Amino acid sequence: MVNALFGPAGSSEDFLKKYRSSSDMPKYLKELGLDAFEYQCGQGVRVTDASGAALKKCAEENGIILSLHSPYFISLSSVEEEKRDKSIDYILQSCAAAVKIGAKRIVIHSGSCAKISREEALSLAKDTIKRAREAAVSQGYQDIRFCPETMGKINQLGNLDEVLQLCLVDESFIPCIDFGHLNARTLGGVNSREAFEDILLKVENTLGSERLKSFHAHFSKIEYTPKGGELKHLTFEDTVFGPDFEPLMELVAKKGLTPTFICESAGTQSFDALAMRNSYYSYL
Repeated sequence: MVNALFGPAGSSEDFLKKYRSSSDMPKYLKELGLDAFEYQCGQGVRVTDASGAALKKCAEENGIILSLHSPYFISLSSVEEEKRDKSIDYILQSCAAAVKIGAKRIVIHSGSCAKISREEALSLAKDTIKRAREAAVSQGYQDIRFCPETMGKINQLGNLDEVLQLCLVDESFIPCIDFGHLNARTLGGVNSREAFEDILLKVENTLGSERLKSFHAHFSKIEYTPKGGELKHLTFEDTVFGPDFEPLMELVAKKGLTPTFICESAGTQSFDALAMRNSYYSYL
């Protein structure tokens, strides 16, 4: 039986107290009872053949499924053609790194629409990600799934509808639904069973049941401001900002969905991922 997967993004404070190398992460996660990990290349792709092979081997030995977060400075929608072309290079670098560590999915930020209309930004982003996919296939990375991510700042491209439109560019694309980001950019509008159900229904109606079943997800509580949206990531101990994971875990379990949930809490991401996993299994 296939179930949803749960794990952290990057190294939690607890991991850093116990281990020195990221290649030990799969062993640590198995000991905790988790089954996924998202390797962070946000500041740039720097995965050597040796470090990639070590992480891949440890992940295979401990049954941990890996994904990779591509650089934050990717901008699919930049008005500057040079920046869009550079973004394609960063995506290809991410694909190469994903192969080294044995990851099948890369998460991709879409960019900003501060200088142009949202429609113009989306059109540019569609063209860029289409060309990135074509380049990836031509270089042998056809098995790497692109996961465009919903974003947390109001002026960023990447609300739910925009991400689903990006996913329509190629049937291999899977949405990365960041529920904390969506809650932040709607100023608390995504923090109920009804809101979660609306999101899942929209994914299914736009992309079909197969991509809904296996979607990628980020989850954390995020502080936000009325003007900008996302401000900073919090931990599950926060009682002021949402969203709450329990209603979503119940929905995912009862609908028989098998997404990968990556927790991006600030420092407690391993323990918070485990809390989500325990909640999900309690509803199965």
